[in-house]
Amino acid sequence: MKLHTRLLVALALGFALGALAHGYGDSAAIETLGTHVLRPIGQVFLRSIFMIVVPMVFSALVIGVYELGREHGIGGVAGRTLGFTVILSGSAVVIGMLLVNLLQPGAGVDLGVAGAAGVEALRANAAAAQPLSDIIIELIPRNPLESAVRALDGEMLPLMVFAVIFGAAVSMAPAGDDGRNVLVRVLEQVFEACMHIVDFAMKLAPIAVFAIVFNTARTFGTDVFASLLLYVVTVVAGLAIQQLVVYSALLWSVGRRSPWAFFHQSRDVYLYAFSTASSNATLPLSLEVAETRLGLPARISRFVLTVGSTANQNGTALFEGVTVLFLAQVYGLDLSLGQQTRVMLMSIVAGVGTAGVPGGSLPMVMIVAQSVGVPVEGMALVLGVDRFLDMCRTAVNVGGDLVVAALVSRSATHADA
Repeated sequence: MKLHTRLLVALALGFALGALAHGYGDSAAIETLGTHVLRPIGQVFLRSIFMIVVPMVFSALVIGVYELGREHGIGGVAGRTLGFTVILSGSAVVIGMLLVNLLQPGAGVDLGVAGAAGVEALRANAAAAQPLSDIIIELIPRNPLESAVRALDGEMLPLMVFAVIFGAAVSMAPAGDDGRNVLVRVLEQVFEACMHIVDFAMKLAPIAVFAIVFNTARTFGTDVFASLLLYVVTVVAGLAIQQLVVYSALLWSVGRRSPWAFFHQSRDVYLYAFSTASSNATLPLSLEVAETRLGLPARISRFVLTVGSTANQNGTALFEGVTVLFLAQVYGLDLSLGQQTRVMLMSIVAGVGTAGVPGGSLPMVMIVAQSVGVPVEGMALVLGVDRFLDMCRTAVNVGGDLVVAALVSRSATHADA
């Protein structure tokens, strides 16, 4: 079977058997299987991907910026990337807010849901968040090595900023006798080595996907969806509209591509993103698919996708906007148009600052909720279903990265012509 078929089978089996095992939660055998057999398999696989994210992101960004800088095209590509990112994030939040006002998923929801410990942890993370002025300052790292060490804990953006600046500086340095910079050749070898590790890891992917999804379904089951069904439907419907309508319209009108063919060629990325719920873990596969299947220029796709894995998270922006308004409805708060506009704008910005790891958006939701007076205790309601919604929005996030890469590639080629 092809990889996407094996991933799909593993995904379905993991959900089905995990949900079945949830009913036997007291079984020592199932607990041992999930905790001591399947969990290590899933975690080893994820760590094998995470361990190459930092060298791969740094080398891909430096190489991409170097090549764009040599062609004097970095400004245009960066500007187009930012423009399309704002358009997609804005459309996602507007779609989510329209749906939540139309469907009113928070009306009549029972507040008696456990999860105080989880809420306290989120509250601590939100309280530790820096003001906007400090966030802007921290984008320039004092110690790039420290940012690299902490990249997967929220320091990815400073590392990316350093890589962009460093790549631009390298493009201004004298080239070697063969017209290529020696450092760039080394980084190209680093990037290629990372891709070989990804190829090896993907051979283990179906087993790991089964292990991860099985444990998720075993832990949470399906009962948690009952009281929050309309909320889940609202988020998933918004993500589906973003994926099938907005992405398709832009691919057809701006990218001059068939949306169906594009999504079909990207199917492995979607399945992998859904399974891992991590944009960072999916980045290596996205880079490979962009170059080998979608035929996007490497110099553009490497820049757009590495930046987009952290900065272009429009599925997350939609989720954050919907969740804040949902919680407001649960508490009977009637947010004014101005307050809802504030939620929309903050959700767009928060999507940029969200860590590309499972659950990375929850502290940002709390920050947005606090800004309009929504009680943060309501976060306990969404903790049970967040893992599933995280999987859904991550798939839309990485799909959006590929769409932006295709749009930027098309517009850059058109501009050059």
